[in-house]
Parts: sequence; structure tokens; C-alpha cells
Amino acid sequence: MPPLPDHNSADDRALLEALHREGAGWAEAELRQVGEFAGSREAREWGRLANEHLPVLHTHDRYGHRVDEVEFHPSWHQLMTASVTFGLTGSAWQEPRPGAHVARTAKQYLMSQVEAGHTCPIDMGYSVVPSLRSAPELARQYEPLLSARQYDFGLRPPLGKAGLLAGMSMTEKQGGSDIRANTSRAVPAGDGAYRLTGHKWFTSAPMCDVFLVVAQAPQGPTCFFLPRVLPDGSLNGMRIQRLKNKLGNRSNASSEIEYDDALVWPVGEEGRGVPTIIAMVNATRLCAINSSAGLMRAGLVNALHHAQHRRVFGKLLVNQPMMRNVLADLVLESEAAVAVTMRLAAATDRAERGDTFEAALRRIGVAVTKYHICKRASTHLAEAMECLGGNGYVEDSGMPRLYREAPLNSIWEGSGNVAALDVLRAISREPSTIEAFKAEIDAARGGNRHLDEASKRIQEELSDATWLEVRARRIAELMATALQASLLVRHGRAAVADAFCATRLGGDWGQTLGTLPPEANLKAIVEGACTI
Repeated sequence: MPPLPDHNSADDRALLEALHREGAGWAEAELRQVGEFAGSREAREWGRLANEHLPVLHTHDRYGHRVDEVEFHPSWHQLMTASVTFGLTGSAWQEPRPGAHVARTAKQYLMSQVEAGHTCPIDMGYSVVPSLRSAPELARQYEPLLSARQYDFGLRPPLGKAGLLAGMSMTEKQGGSDIRANTSRAVPAGDGAYRLTGHKWFTSAPMCDVFLVVAQAPQGPTCFFLPRVLPDGSLNGMRIQRLKNKLGNRSNASSEIEYDDALVWPVGEEGRGVPTIIAMVNATRLCAINSSAGLMRAGLVNALHHAQHRRVFGKLLVNQPMMRNVLADLVLESEAAVAVTMRLAAATDRAERGDTFEAALRRIGVAVTKYHICKRASTHLAEAMECLGGNGYVEDSGMPRLYREAPLNSIWEGSGNVAALDVLRAISREPSTIEAFKAEIDAARGGNRHLDEASKRIQEELSDATWLEVRARRIAELMATALQASLLVRHGRAAVADAFCATRLGGDWGQTLGTLPPEANLKAIVEGACTI
């Protein structure tokens, strides 16, 4: 088997068509630059090294002083430099052209195929902006630095750096997803600032420059802005206790934090911390969906490459009927994931420009898609790994790292139950969301009978109020699949749309991938996805 060669990851038909369809065709040249980097053997090697040489926490220096520094392998910094230079942090929020968030999403999709761990701080640097704007003066000072295309690592006062990374710190031992149960406390310092004391059980990327933190204030849970280093160069009471030993995402440092009288400033109204931070969470949820789509594409590329070169019983594996069925099923999942992710990025872009319909669609679309695609990624990666047989199970193939990474997006930013309940919450509290969703699905009315029937089933499920929470996952899955199908019917390849609707909505499918019906146009599906 020849190794996967240098290639341009942007040679992805479904991605490029979505880029132009959703208003960011102007970004194709830069996207191809990102694709050239992402498809290079050098970048893939940096991804491997960043996961072989894990981050190391140094809590104290040789003299016993607190330093709370995280040391990374040079490969990590190479990947971070690339993603920041490509504008994957906050630059989309300052780009005047329509389609900025679509372009950013397409680039992140490519970079997550190289190495997903480093995209965690990158994505938080992008997602922090909507919440930070609840504090206009802080946004005025820090947003330009969060949008800068310069990676400036190190513990220094943030306003003196060339570019910044941002994180968020919410989860506590006793609360988990229930942020309102947080016990960290912030008390007024008398000059508009507060003093924060408490703990956080899970804070990823603790080496970031600034953080949004939710803590209890006199009026209830409040969002606060915390710089790691104060203007005088002193550390700001953020103590890293230890780094988490995780299943995947190992290149990225995730930590437990104690705050010791840290100086913080409110973001948004006191007592309104949860709604304020949710603006950031919603953006990171879109990033999680996109990362899952990127992982699926990376697994598909490896499976296709293997099948195009491996000979079994006298024929290339890609031409063996059962393997072609598996590959075609993998293609369906991948192209459906790309279509919906880019559509939601376009909704973000248009909502940012004042489109209320797109804002409503984004609200519910992100919720249902976060639930569904982030779960499908694990199944997809397992099957893609199996396409390589025993070779796929060894670390050298890179497939185990993709497989370990897959469950993460389903857990972070709200696990499956949280996401499914958020769908019900959006429908009950914001009726415009379900109206926007129905309109989006109905745009494909008459294009496929299975989709039309699914639209009716959604109506029936939502009109039945009995055991609604028990059925929340069922409803979210049906809605997410119908949304993907609607996009494929309108914009995808006919062979892909027909097979997706017949299997995912029509039930002409088994319990595993690779069970497409004989009449599916497997050859057209697979050949349309081959890029290398």
C-alpha cells in the first residue's frame, strides 16, 4: 500500500459546491491554500507528533513560585500558527464581505482533518466574540486582538500581545451541565471589577490569554472576563491543578482550575451569565458539528485511498461489490454532514447581518445537528477504520486517533441528552424556530417522497405532547436527518440524495453502514467523492 500522498484537501466537490452556494465563493483561493497545507504529509506529521508528545504542566518554577504554564511540543505551535494565520480565530467577525462565517467554517473543516485537538482553542477564539460584545468596552479593546492573524504564545499581559486566544470556564464538580449550580463566587471589588474564588472541573486550553468564566455574583450566575496575566505582569489567581488524561483530543491540554482572588470584569448583566455565555456555546457547538464532519471526511479519504490501491481476489477493493457498498454509505454520511454544516454557517452569517429567519433556523438547526452528526461520527469512523482491516487498527495508520477523537464532539458543549432537550426548549420558547425549520424542509417539497413523509412525521411527533422528553432523542434525530435530506435533494448529487432519503428516511437500510439497497447507484456515489 502506498502512503497517502500530498494532496489538496480542498479538492472536495461537496465542500466547494457548498462554499459557492452559501455565498463564500470569493474565499476559494484561500481555501485551496489551506487545503494544500492540510493535505501535506508535513502537516499530518505535525498532527501525529502533537499527539505523541503530550502537553506538560509546570505549576512551579525551580524556586517554588507559581508559574502555571503548559509546555507543548513544537508541532503543536506549528499547527496553531497555521490555523491562526489562516484566520480561524476571530477574523470572520470583522470581515465585511457576506459569507465570512461560511469561509471560516470551510477552513476549519479542512484543519480538523489534520489534527482536531489544536482546533479547540482556535474555535474558542472564534466563538468568544458574540458573548464578549455584551461588554462593549472589553470588546473594543480585545476583539481586534482576538481577530488578529498572529499567533503569539506565552504568558504576558494580553493588551501587549500581537494576537490573543480565548477560552471558557464553566463546568464544576457538583454541577456538570447545570451551570446554575455553580459555587464559584465573585464579589464586587468596588471599582466595577470583581474578585473571583472557586474551582472549575473542566477547562480546556488553560494556556489561553483570556477567559469567560461563569460564577455566582450577588444577583446570581454572571459571566466574567478573566485575563490570565494582569497589566503589571503578575499572574491573575488562576491556578492549574492538573491536566486531564483523556480518551482522545490528547494534544490539547484540558485542566482543573482553582481561582484564588482573581480579578474579573462582568460581561453582560449580573445574574444573566447563562444567556450571555450561551452565545459563545452556540458558536462552539457549530464548531463541534464541523469538526465531526471533518473527522468523517478524513476517515473517508483514508478508506477510499486504501480501497483504490488494495487488491483482493484479483480486483481492486474499491471494485468489490460489498466494499463499494460500505464506501458509498460512508460518502452519504460525509456529504450530508458537509451540506448541513455549511448551511448552518451561512445562517450564522446572515443572522449576524440581521436576518431573523436565518437566526431562528440557526438556533434550532445547530441543536438538532449537534445531537445527530456528532453521534454519527463515531459510527462512521469505526466503519472507515474497518475498511483498512488490521492496518487500520494500528496507530501508524492514523485511524485510531480519528476514532478516539470522534466521541468528544458528542460530549462537549452539551452531551446528547442536553442537545435533545435544547431542541424541545427552542421549539417551546421560540416558536419562530420550528417555523423556520419547517420552511427550510418544505423548500424541497415534492423532490422526494420519503422526505415529504418525514416532514409529516415530524409534525405528528411534535403535536403529541405525551412523553415528549422521553421522545426527545427520536425527534432530534428525525429532524436532523430530514434537514440533511432536504439540502441533498435541493443541492446534492442525485445518486447521493436518492440513496440517503431511501435509507435514512425510507427505512431501506440495515443496522450497519454498507447495507444500501442494490438499486442504489453505488458507482456514481463513490466515484464522485474520490479526490486523490
